[in-house]
Amino acid sequence: VALVAAGSAGGVYFERHLKAPEEQITTIVDAIGNTPLLEIKSLSNLTGCRILAKAEFMNPSGSVKDRAAKFLIEDAEASGQLQPGGIVVEATGGNTGVGLAIVAAAKGYRTIFTMPDKTSTEKIDLMKVLGAEVHVQPGVGMADPQHFYNLAKRIVASDPLCFGPDQFENIANSRAHYVGTGPEIWRQTAGHVTGFVVASGTGGTIGGVSKFLKEKNSAIQVWHIDPIEGGASSDYVNTKQSQVGPDGFEYIPKRDGSTVAEGIGLARVTPNFKTGLIDRGIFGTNAEIIQMVYYLLRHEGLFVGPSAALNVVGAVKMAPELGPGHTIVTVLCDGGDRYRSKLFNAKWLEDEKLTQYVDAPLKL
Repeated sequence: VALVAAGSAGGVYFERHLKAPEEQITTIVDAIGNTPLLEIKSLSNLTGCRILAKAEFMNPSGSVKDRAAKFLIEDAEASGQLQPGGIVVEATGGNTGVGLAIVAAAKGYRTIFTMPDKTSTEKIDLMKVLGAEVHVQPGVGMADPQHFYNLAKRIVASDPLCFGPDQFENIANSRAHYVGTGPEIWRQTAGHVTGFVVASGTGGTIGGVSKFLKEKNSAIQVWHIDPIEGGASSDYVNTKQSQVGPDGFEYIPKRDGSTVAEGIGLARVTPNFKTGLIDRGIFGTNAEIIQMVYYLLRHEGLFVGPSAALNVVGAVKMAPELGPGHTIVTVLCDGGDRYRSKLFNAKWLEDEKLTQYVDAPLKL
């Protein structure tokens, strides 16, 4: 069951519909995608725009990364890179690993994941429960051999059975959103979408969705939101300035600080990000993320994670620029259950000096 928008003389309304018989789910992998599009009604009322969000926490593993996981593995199967008995090895901030673990298990593959030490314990524990071998690496620069991305590369090179999907470089990631998320948004809004805004971890979502939507209507505004603490890619959107490193990657200077949004704040220009057709880069703060996390929980009953909250912050920032009556879509990347030890932990909030923002009113 999904929520879909249909055109009417009075505007856009939402109705529930069942999947057509040919779309019936037969495996857990088939359940990925076709998520509901929810209206955040209180914010629609406050901003004068329709604020809509894809409920990606309703994917089988609980996040938007299921979409990329499915495409990365099935693309590798089709090309022969992933053979029966193979091992999927990925560098991940957590959610892609969980998605890959579920898809891999359903298809009979083992998994090995490397990740930074700032990853929540909930994500690490979940990947282990799903049977993955997990390596947690120190938070060092990408040029360091101990960086979690570099470790994954070494593991792949060490065993011919290993396949590295590489969500950062592999454009099967953005293709998942070009053929899935983008068309769903277009259909669910009956083509009435006028703005789309999201943050980036790999560039896959914004790359694929923006390309599809702009092909449908070039007037649609696409914005990228970055955490101002440690962000980089919104600066690239606005200035197109980057620097090629000795490893051949195109890097963007990172801002000072550390964001509470795990896996967000892309510091290099990935092929997935380059596919994007993005009009503007904006920023959100840790304070705004915490405010929005608790606002959505208390006013909408939405228990979401920090990247989802940052995306909604972006939608609220876009609204006055577009003006009343526009339809703005964003993405609720995952649920809040993976951040109980952080965002919903009073001691953690106090240590991070963020407690005051839990009950702070939104500033529109």
